[in-house]
Amino acid sequence: MVGTFLKIAHTMPTEIIGTLGYDFVVIDEEHGALNRESIDLMLLACRAYGIGGLVRVPSSEPAAIQAVLDCGGDGVLVPHVDSAETARRIVAAARYRTGARGYSSTTRAGDFGGRTIAAHLDEQDARATVLAMIEDPSALEVLDDILAVDGLDGVFIGRGDLTVAYGQDKAGSAPVTAATEAICAAARSAGKGICVMAAGPEDAAAMAGLGATGFIVSSDQTLLRKAAAASLAETRKAFDISS
Repeated sequence: MVGTFLKIAHTMPTEIIGTLGYDFVVIDEEHGALNRESIDLMLLACRAYGIGGLVRVPSSEPAAIQAVLDCGGDGVLVPHVDSAETARRIVAAARYRTGARGYSSTTRAGDFGGRTIAAHLDEQDARATVLAMIEDPSALEVLDDILAVDGLDGVFIGRGDLTVAYGQDKAGSAPVTAATEAICAAARSAGKGICVMAAGPEDAAAMAGLGATGFIVSSDQTLLRKAAAASLAETRKAFDISS
């Protein structure tokens, strides 16, 4: 499955991506200038265009997870999950019957009160995907414990954060490569899904070889910047304008 990050607080990037055949988007509340209202509208756009809508929440706090699931999110990416305790907390925040998610059915997730309690609990517990972001060296020390948490659907490998945490400043460094391979091996062994940010087609193919099945390519900001830069360069070249 192929998706992209959305960081622009508007529905139109979501709508554009939704017309192109992407499988999902990840609305980036951690690093984007977004709030609950803008996320709510972006998730509505996901539903309108039939594209999966995940949210990278800013923290592992249960309130952050509940808010985006109530708005109709299909799941969450939770940053800096570095212990089994944190993994259990985020899973509990996303589940009713086996967790501690605060109940309300008068939300988009609950069809605005259109479902019975039982139907709402069943639908949401089956729907909400929980991905733990493994992006701290300390998480690798307890990786098997994290992956053993029942209800955790998979991991997102935060190679950018791992690069900085290991004192590196270039992609593909030896410690990050080793960590990535270790995370993939452990996730495969535990039967958990693996999601990554793909740097390009070759990187995506290499990560697929390690067992990844979810690929986030670029972001709305980066796609806009690249397209705008290319258009500007092409136009200047056409008129022979140097700068």
